[in-house]
Amino acid sequence: MAKRIEKMQEFLKNHNLDALLIKSKTMKKYLDTLTGSGVQILLMRDAGYLILDGRYLTEANEREHDLQIVLHAPHKTGRNYLGTVEELLKKHKCRSLGVESSQMLIKEYRQVEELGVKVCLLDDELAMVRIQKDKEELKIMQEAVGLTDQIYAQVIQNLRIGMSEFEISALIHYFSIKAGAQQMSFDTIVASGERSAMPHGRPTGRKIKAHEPIMMDFGIQYKNYQSDMTRIAFFGKPKPEIEKIYNIVLEAQLAGIKAMKTGALASDVDKAARGIISAYGYGEYFDHGLGHGLGIGDGCEFPIINQKGTIILDEGMMMSCEPGIYVPNLGGIRIEDDVVILDGTGIPLNKTPKEILILKEE
Repeated sequence: MAKRIEKMQEFLKNHNLDALLIKSKTMKKYLDTLTGSGVQILLMRDAGYLILDGRYLTEANEREHDLQIVLHAPHKTGRNYLGTVEELLKKHKCRSLGVESSQMLIKEYRQVEELGVKVCLLDDELAMVRIQKDKEELKIMQEAVGLTDQIYAQVIQNLRIGMSEFEISALIHYFSIKAGAQQMSFDTIVASGERSAMPHGRPTGRKIKAHEPIMMDFGIQYKNYQSDMTRIAFFGKPKPEIEKIYNIVLEAQLAGIKAMKTGALASDVDKAARGIISAYGYGEYFDHGLGHGLGIGDGCEFPIINQKGTIILDEGMMMSCEPGIYVPNLGGIRIEDDVVILDGTGIPLNKTPKEILILKEE
């Protein structure tokens, strides 16, 4: 069942580590094994263990065939899973152990320090392992994005003037689960009218009106991978300044996608889009990065595309491209696609059109 074990063992060699302790749900998903809180993974250069308590044993025996299953019983030994980790480290004569810094409480880390090995805190290093997607991952991401396009089309067909932002969010959730999503990638953003100037505006009871922007930013988790898309819709022609802003953001978004290519510096990609918005005089109203990595992570993945981004883009990297302009008391526009670098070029996976969408009033 477990995947990418050899890749992680190569990681151990490259970082001069004898063992790696994995606790995060993200990395468990990446290895395609059990993700419960009572499941830990211990990898060595020549072995891999799934350490768990009795709650997960039946499922593990049915599903896991690539990691050795080790049952620990804290009620009998008086120690948590680290007692089993210590035994396995000694068995394999390990002298160093990598741990996920974001997953360790101080008390637990102090217990790890007592295992008799050199402890190495890891964070970005593991995110970098996931940054370039393999063929299987790219296939799943394309499926997830395709479903996201389909969900948006269904939502648009059901929009009506007078509908609340809460109702729109409910439609997005309903069609997402119906399409096969495990869950939403993040808290769905629905913001209309002047509230669309809030980049992360959560839905409220505000009812949508004619001629104003309706921002919908959502994504789904599908086969553990996450999509992310933003589109704007209008009932009737938008106000002139909003229409002007929309066209500027679209121009910037297309420029950002064009700059996403093998060998590009993340900060230069951000600059390609940000420079256009600034040239039109709206630079102060674009106050977030151009994009972030996409994949299996429960949060944002690498690469981070912003003004300080230091990652050099490469084949198989996947990221969002989402410039925006947000003018208080007027409204905001953001357009977002999921982009992957294939054959050196940034390719948007989304097929949903980006021209201004004006829905008919009924």
